Amino acid sequence: MRTMNDSSESTVEAVARRARDASRVLARLSGDRRNEVLTAAARSIEANRKEILQANERDCVAAERSLSAGGITRSMLARLRLNDRAIDEMALRVRDVANLSDPLGRRLSTTELDKGLVLHKESCPLGVIGIIFESRPEVIPQVTALCLKTGNAVILKGGIEAAATNQSLASVLQESLRQFREIPVSAIELLQTRSDVGELLALERDVDLIVPRGSKELVEFVKQRSRIPVLGHGEGICHVYVDGAADIRKAIDITLDSKTQYPAACNAAETLLVHETMVRGFLPQAVMALKNAGVELRGCPRTIALVGTDAVGRASEEDWAKEYSDLILSVKIVATLEEAIAHIQRYGSGHTEVIVTEDAGTAKRFMEEIDAAGVFHNASTRFADGFRYGLGAELGISTSKLHARGPVGLEGLTTYKYKLYGSGETVAEYASGKKKFKHRKVD
Repeated sequence: MRTMNDSSESTVEAVARRARDASRVLARLSGDRRNEVLTAAARSIEANRKEILQANERDCVAAERSLSAGGITRSMLARLRLNDRAIDEMALRVRDVANLSDPLGRRLSTTELDKGLVLHKESCPLGVIGIIFESRPEVIPQVTALCLKTGNAVILKGGIEAAATNQSLASVLQESLRQFREIPVSAIELLQTRSDVGELLALERDVDLIVPRGSKELVEFVKQRSRIPVLGHGEGICHVYVDGAADIRKAIDITLDSKTQYPAACNAAETLLVHETMVRGFLPQAVMALKNAGVELRGCPRTIALVGTDAVGRASEEDWAKEYSDLILSVKIVATLEEAIAHIQRYGSGHTEVIVTEDAGTAKRFMEEIDAAGVFHNASTRFADGFRYGLGAELGISTSKLHARGPVGLEGLTTYKYKLYGSGETVAEYASGKKKFKHRKVD
């Protein structure tokens, strides 16, 4: 794989120009050809399994030293580590994307402006996508598959903690492109240094979208330093609210899954809200189950008074607004649905919120009043995921309200263009009143 030091054309600006050229080639490919590219990429991941895992082991050894020195967190190390199953999952996700319907060239609407003057609105690629991410090597095949499927070139920049793994994966994917003579390998580019990020963020002429995946600090850094549109979420502060009409078994299962199934994920629950009528029946059982799963609990004064300081520590004001990404959960007892909603509105990040209740009216109100990318009834927060939504994979999860929201799949990587087909018409004919528009919608 070509790196940033291979030639005089190794500046980030030159990388972006190559990616722009490659994106124009990708946009012309048929859907079948793009699917062939993805199938080849999946095979290449599997064929190079040993090399990828060896590279990852080098990263993990270094990361463990960094963890001991306080340089990274345990959740970052968990996100970094790969195994055979993870390789299988990478290849499967790429194939899942290949099996999705072609997102390009879809006719979104047709309007007959006048006889012989027809306007089509059709989906098309964005162009060049920059991805800046931390810790998770599986981001590379996921987002690369989504970008290639949508006819976009991709520029990747991962964290230093995964440098060897990222290099190995990017090389494997770029080499798979060499089977297709018409496709430039610069459709996939990997940046190497932190200083490259600053240069990338200034290239609004050649880069169409920046997607930061990582900490709140990373997302804010990118947003403040770039005029390129940014798609990303700052935090995943997700809540599970156990209503007074909740089924206790469901509530315990959903709480456990939301917190413990993968605590390092952005869609893991960080706060448990419990209606005061459930403190006797639900809360002691939930605390026992969470403690048995290794979860550290931090509670409000009422929670501590009920279950004792041996089981629950005291939650500070900062805890309600903290994304732990670890086996830590804040617990608060609330008197009403209104109090639960108010707490979520104050501390939530707009990611994913859950209500557990058998009362359909209460669920409806919660689902309508909570403003988040995902609002769930009687289901774990962990369902907020592109693969689980049937998107094949995801670019990330957006808490923005513009362009794309929630798990971002193929649609989030496309835009549209208007195609107008005429037969010699001029605007003057309509401005003078000689002709009149029909504006007839066509199915």
